[in-house]
Amino acid sequence: MSRSVPATAAGTPVATKVSDGERLVLVGRIVGLHGVRGGVKIESWTEPRGAIFNYQPWRLRLGGQEHTRRASALVRSDRIAAQLEGISEREQAAALMGADILVPRSQLPDLPDGEYYWFDLEGLSVINQQDLPLGRIQRLFDTGANAVMVVHDGQRERLIPYVSGQYVLAVDLAAGIMRVDWDADF
Repeated sequence: MSRSVPATAAGTPVATKVSDGERLVLVGRIVGLHGVRGGVKIESWTEPRGAIFNYQPWRLRLGGQEHTRRASALVRSDRIAAQLEGISEREQAAALMGADILVPRSQLPDLPDGEYYWFDLEGLSVINQQDLPLGRIQRLFDTGANAVMVVHDGQRERLIPYVSGQYVLAVDLAAGIMRVDWDADF
């Protein structure tokens, strides 16, 4: 799993949304105001955090409405802020508070073989070496040592470490299946 680009093993898993047949990836959120000229504070889920500006334009989604805007970086050492195209007043920026920042999946870089974005793993069916279904990957989270998959089968939840070669034996995105070395009783 990669730690260098959005939605990977670094930080918050991102959701995917479909807009006009295009798969969108949630890479951040507008969480505050910055200055009096319409700047906004950004919570970025890319790694590194400032990489969010590499994916333009942003689709801002709030309350069922979607706006497309380009953003320029106002990066500070302790936070990330942006100036959005067409937003020049604080009141305009305030109307975007809480907006999700989405980008087309096609903008994200391809990963090397064996590395996956978290959102591509979410929803995969998980089976063990005995071909027993363990459930579907609901989400992933990072422990520092490795990522952990939350696998749910409708009745029970399993926490399976994402350690390639040890627990994760094979990933087939096209088939929607992950094979793991995990006892069904765990």
